[in-house]
Amino acid sequence: MSLFKKFFSSYKPASDDDKDSEQSQFLPEVSMAVDEEFIYHFKKNGGKFIYCENKKEIGEQFENILEENDWFENEVLCFDPTLFELLEENKLPYEKPTNPTFLLASCENLIAEEGSILFSSKQIKQLKPFELPVNIIVVATTSQILRAKSDGLSAIKKKYERDYPTNITTIKYFEKAKEEDFTQYGSSAKNLYLLLLEDL
Repeated sequence: MSLFKKFFSSYKPASDDDKDSEQSQFLPEVSMAVDEEFIYHFKKNGGKFIYCENKKEIGEQFENILEENDWFENEVLCFDPTLFELLEENKLPYEKPTNPTFLLASCENLIAEEGSILFSSKQIKQLKPFELPVNIIVVATTSQILRAKSDGLSAIKKKYERDYPTNITTIKYFEKAKEEDFTQYGSSAKNLYLLLLEDL
């Protein structure tokens, strides 16, 4: 069993009261490992996280999501040829969809400090977050988790060198705010599933 999986089966963030009793306000804050920090913030933002040890598990969990939401036979928006196989195996139409139920996509990176998903035109073309379907399934790997958004931008620059993507954006909110929250102003909440493949 990987350390990553051990963490997810046993990790429960301490309540604020527990933290106060364990640590003086004058001591420096203990920082989490980057993967722990991402999952903590991602779940806090309302994202649904599914850990997968191999590609077979990705396929199985993808089918579970389809079954849970009754998305079989629905149109899908997908721009990534490496993910077409998942759709074809489940007989889901993805060519020129007129009313897609969900987006199936990879991503550039996962940003730990805010629990967000970093996309570019390579995954979502020139569509803005509000133009994407409300439902999104993202397939990513543990090696894509980075601490800060600036790290993600540096990784994009290094990865593409010449064919630099456009429309670089993050999606951070995965459920509608229960009360009026000014930090979500102008953002569109998404029902987002993350299938995270262990590759480290």
